[in-house]
Amino acid sequence: MLTILLALYIFCAILLTLYAASQILLLIIYWRHRKTYYVPSPPIETWPTVLIQLPIYNERYVVERLLDAMAALDYPRDRLIVQLLDDSNDETVTIAAAHVVRLQQAGLNIHHVRRPERKGYKAGALSYGLDLVGDQAELVAVLDADFVPPPDFLRRTVPFLVTDPGLGMVQTRWGHLNPDTNWLTLGQTLALDGHFVIEQTARSRGGWLMTFNGSGGVWKIKAIREAGGWRDLTLTEDLDLSYRAQLAGWRFFYLPDMVVPGELPPQMAAFKQQQARWAKGTTQCLGHLLGPLWRSNVPLFQRLMSTLHLCQYMPAPIMIILLLLTLPLLLSGALHGLHLGVLGFIGLGTPLIYITSQRKLYPDWKRRLLAYPMLMAMGIGIAWSNSKAVIGGLFNWDTEFRRTPKFARDWQGHRYALRRDSINTWMEFFFSLYSAVAAVVALQTAPAYTPYLVIYSFAFALIGFLGLRDGWIFSRAAANKQPQQATSSAAGG
Repeated sequence: MLTILLALYIFCAILLTLYAASQILLLIIYWRHRKTYYVPSPPIETWPTVLIQLPIYNERYVVERLLDAMAALDYPRDRLIVQLLDDSNDETVTIAAAHVVRLQQAGLNIHHVRRPERKGYKAGALSYGLDLVGDQAELVAVLDADFVPPPDFLRRTVPFLVTDPGLGMVQTRWGHLNPDTNWLTLGQTLALDGHFVIEQTARSRGGWLMTFNGSGGVWKIKAIREAGGWRDLTLTEDLDLSYRAQLAGWRFFYLPDMVVPGELPPQMAAFKQQQARWAKGTTQCLGHLLGPLWRSNVPLFQRLMSTLHLCQYMPAPIMIILLLLTLPLLLSGALHGLHLGVLGFIGLGTPLIYITSQRKLYPDWKRRLLAYPMLMAMGIGIAWSNSKAVIGGLFNWDTEFRRTPKFARDWQGHRYALRRDSINTWMEFFFSLYSAVAAVVALQTAPAYTPYLVIYSFAFALIGFLGLRDGWIFSRAAANKQPQQATSSAAGG
């Protein structure tokens, strides 16, 4: 039994090393192409008709900001169609309807689209909207409710699609509307900047398969339809369609200098829900796309890198397995002679990605890197909730689309704030205690493992504490609202 556990431990460590090595490779490709800037498209005389789709669900606090951004777009009005795909069931509907009327009166071709039922969630809404527009538009841009595109968003993206017949999608870089709200949002900026500065640039410039990120991208409608359209088989419909379109022969292009800022979740429960949805959806895509990917004529190396990309959330359950194995193997003495130092060296690729991206984007990059411990704690501390999501994705359990709430202000006392997930929080405290016990044992038997276990203990404890704090804030806000509601009811009655 001990031999089996040790073999499993080594196998998991090797898997994590493979993923870490892929991060180093992305960094190398980025450095090779970091000075290879895109060639601006030649000016075009006739602008194509563009459909902008805005899928929303209960977004009362950000919908007007989104619609105002549409009115501010610097694009020919006679070539622009805007669809507000509104599946809301709260007062967002009334707020949006009134604002749409005002924009229509101002000359914007905008439609408030309400479906009979919220079937297929975001993918269903996007597909429904495309069916309504028929052949009236050649291109479609997708923007989530919390994004605010600059006025030149279309003028800087559309020309690439017009002048390149084989180009199916142009993705822009996500910026941040609220990076300094708290340490959680600061940590997220590092994570997203690493993805958009390093990974997306490397995949695009290196000629690899890349993804539409769900918002801030412009598609050829023909590419969407030839790829089979939007599907609601997964919770990450953007990744699903991206791979199908590229396997069908369409190319994608990433435009790093075009920034479309969006809102970061400032609440731990909202952040964990977003990450779990991405983890489950990506794992679902792995099941649906792995076969078509390996049956395609995509070069072998690209298939390998794409497979690792589809497995990007697998490190979460592997980390949990490694952690659970560490204590019994330490107690048995099986780890005493096991030297995995080279694996830790390869793991330096991930922090180098964040350092490089911050240095590329911000003059005060050294100060911003003070948030790296928070990012590291976030990555480790949500491993349990992401592991549950990955398992759910593998077995296709509970496929309900749980949106990330947008607040547009302080989330405390906000009606869209999420309740704490008590089970996940207490499991995080369990893993913190387990890691602490393992660290004490390691200090006496295999000191080289102690720093890692201390970091794990701290990370799980921090995420658990933030979950408890958010739950306390949520409960206090709810309690403060009850007397007000009672007074209001008495006055009205």
